[in-house]
Amino acid sequence: MFSKRAALYPVSLMALALTTACASSEAARSTAEAETTLEAAYAEELAPATPEEIAEIERADALTRANFWAAEFRKDPSRLDTTIRFASVLREIGSHERAIDVLSRTIPAHPASHELQLIMGRALLTENRAGEAAEAFYKATVIAPQEATAHAALGVALDRLERHRDAQNAYARALELEPTRASTLANYGLSLALTGDLAGAEARLRAAHNLPDADARVRQNLALILGLQGEFDEMRAVDPHAPARTVEANLSTIRDMLSPARSYDALKRDEAATPAPQVQQVPERAEPAQRTLPQLRGSLSG
Repeated sequence: MFSKRAALYPVSLMALALTTACASSEAARSTAEAETTLEAAYAEELAPATPEEIAEIERADALTRANFWAAEFRKDPSRLDTTIRFASVLREIGSHERAIDVLSRTIPAHPASHELQLIMGRALLTENRAGEAAEAFYKATVIAPQEATAHAALGVALDRLERHRDAQNAYARALELEPTRASTLANYGLSLALTGDLAGAEARLRAAHNLPDADARVRQNLALILGLQGEFDEMRAVDPHAPARTVEANLSTIRDMLSPARSYDALKRDEAATPAPQVQQVPERAEPAQRTLPQLRGSLSG
């Protein structure tokens, strides 16, 4: 006798099989969707910043920009534009050693980038590593021989190394490429002053002083070069806003530097006439190039 229970049994097994298959399919679909979502999130995380995001971040403070570009650099350390921005902002916040570390690892991947060499040289110069800075700047001049900034920067490093003649050649080349660079004219003038060519120094500093982008240091250095040549009235006229005490202190220093050396007999006569005068002298053998210029404002930077 045919049993209803027996007849329904195969149908129940089929329904169970269909239910299990549907559940497995649903689980697989959920897994696939989760993986797709994760991949999309990962891709978004690694995507470079959009031009709009970059424009917005460039209006932020230096520390915020440093964090932003650090994140961009971690996404893709091979991108040249990101490396330039990251290393530059590291210097801006004073992390020069960190900038040097980043550039040491990334420059080999960008051998044709004079920008990275310039940033490296500036960071090294800030850390008083003038020899290494000069090497970086020299590489920049080789990569981009028509880039005035590279030659001007090389001149700065060479002056720090007291290779003033070589520095002056570098400044001259920079000015051939860009004659109206106020900072280069000023640095050239200071370099000439350090080798005793005060007339040449005055000419370059006057040229820099007449340019619209000349800063206060140019005016102050020109005034002091004029003072070193005994042109005290013109010195005051060039820098009329200098505090009176500063002017008098500078004049005192300059007069001492310009005063001739005095003989032993003359000093003995002075001692007899006055109670132990304080006399500051320039040694008889001192050449102009050996004079110290302690009042020159602004280091050889720019």
